[in-house]
Amino acid sequence: MKRPIILLPAVAAVIAGILMIGPVYIIDEGEQAVVVQIGRIVRTVTDAGPYIRIPFIDEVVRYPKRIMAWDGEQKSMPTREKQYIWVDITARWRISDPQKFYESISTINAAYSKLGEIIDSEVRTVVAENYLRETVRNSNIILERLSTVGSLGIGDSIDASRVPALIQTGAGYEPIRQGRRRLAEEILTRSRKMVPEYGIELIDVVARQIRYSDELTQSVYARMIKERNQIAQAFRSDGEGKKAEWLGRMDNERRSILSAAYQKAESIRGAADADATRIYADAYSKDRSFFEFWRAMESYQTTLPKFDKTLSTGMDYFRYLYSPR
Repeated sequence: MKRPIILLPAVAAVIAGILMIGPVYIIDEGEQAVVVQIGRIVRTVTDAGPYIRIPFIDEVVRYPKRIMAWDGEQKSMPTREKQYIWVDITARWRISDPQKFYESISTINAAYSKLGEIIDSEVRTVVAENYLRETVRNSNIILERLSTVGSLGIGDSIDASRVPALIQTGAGYEPIRQGRRRLAEEILTRSRKMVPEYGIELIDVVARQIRYSDELTQSVYARMIKERNQIAQAFRSDGEGKKAEWLGRMDNERRSILSAAYQKAESIRGAADADATRIYADAYSKDRSFFEFWRAMESYQTTLPKFDKTLSTGMDYFRYLYSPR
């Protein structure tokens, strides 16, 4: 009669343990779970709510249902032309198949490690297959906007038609075929092919930061300085060319004006000489002796002040000075 009384505490302890472990478990919003029975998955639970399990036999492994972020480490990678750049990638993912996830990876930490292996490998492959310009630019807008002077940071007051062709065509800027955004899409496409077997859905992959290595940074700065010097020199050359053009045009106009003025002056001078000749002829015909006397007086006024003395045996030139008449 005493044995049932002795067993009662033991039975109560077992019942309390069962109740403590609980045959009922609750899946919250944002959670999903797999129920494992002695290492074998018996069912998956993706909807929130209360569920029944067998205590001590069924193990409920919970996983988040929400979208999670994977942040990769910044790594140095070579481009197609063997230029090293630092790439920092981030991605968003979620568990799409809890059963596959449990069977292949089992834990969230293992999932982060697997994603790191897959995404890092694809990022390195894509970067190595493309040139540096493809990783740092998204479009060819820099070439499209180079047709306007303002996009060069020089100002809008200069006529774009006068910009040297070297600058207008974007010399030194090679066009891109894909660009940074397309490369991220390519990385996503390649990585997506690898993750379904792990019960993972990869939502997107984004290049959070891409920067040059220290050695490449100095090279890029030197190239930028060289390009700006080329632009400045191109504008100087264009200015010198315009200066020479305007000076030549001005010289031609000056020569044209002087030529026209000389022609007009010669015409006026010819007409004046003709009038003078005519007047002289008229005067000579009226009184020859007075005309000769007057011409001699005009000649004396011009020549005599220039001579201190004159030695001559022919005095006909001075006949009006010594003639008694």
